[in-house]
Amino acid sequence: MQDLGIRVLFEGSNFLRLLGGLWITVKIALISVSISFVLGIFLGIVMTLKNPVTKAITRIYLEFVRIMPQLVLLFLVYFGLTRAFQINLSGQLSAVIVFVVWGTAEMGDLVRSALISISKHQYESGTALGLTNLQVYRYIIIPQTVRRLLPLSINLMTRMVKTTSLIVLIGVVEVLKVGQQIIEANRYTAPSGALWIYGTIFLLYFIVCFPISRLAGRLEKRWMN
Repeated sequence: MQDLGIRVLFEGSNFLRLLGGLWITVKIALISVSISFVLGIFLGIVMTLKNPVTKAITRIYLEFVRIMPQLVLLFLVYFGLTRAFQINLSGQLSAVIVFVVWGTAEMGDLVRSALISISKHQYESGTALGLTNLQVYRYIIIPQTVRRLLPLSINLMTRMVKTTSLIVLIGVVEVLKVGQQIIEANRYTAPSGALWIYGTIFLLYFIVCFPISRLAGRLEKRWMN
């Protein structure tokens, strides 16, 4: 029975389909993290401004994203927006929107913390050299901030890869959905196939996430010390 189950992985193009689903997962995470990294830097800068209006808006945004589960946000965007405003959004685009909203909030808070941790002498030295505030941020503050944030953004990538498992609930054919399709197609001929399919999916997630996690750890040790 176990032999029959494992054979399901290599029947036809099943294994290639799993790899294709994995690529969808990784692609959504990569796009979301890349956009979140850029927007998060701008959000973090805005969060450090001594303006009560911007502080209140960014605080509400941050708390909203932290309190609201990602699954609810996915349903809100994919089912709510499409029906309320007659917008045609695919599952993948909806997932990217939700993960960017989530990732930007997380990255913005990290940028804010990093900017606050930078010594005031860095700002004063740039001003003393005749640099404008924009130039101070561009040439002095942001490069240091990016250096500190890169390991943390890589960790965010790992979290997003794992969280993409939720998008199966809005119909995106990623690795978990492909696995479910293979299991359903072979549930009578290979009832033990689920063990091998889900075990392979677990291994694929591990293969993707473990090197990313190790890279983040090495960068953190090298740059944060």
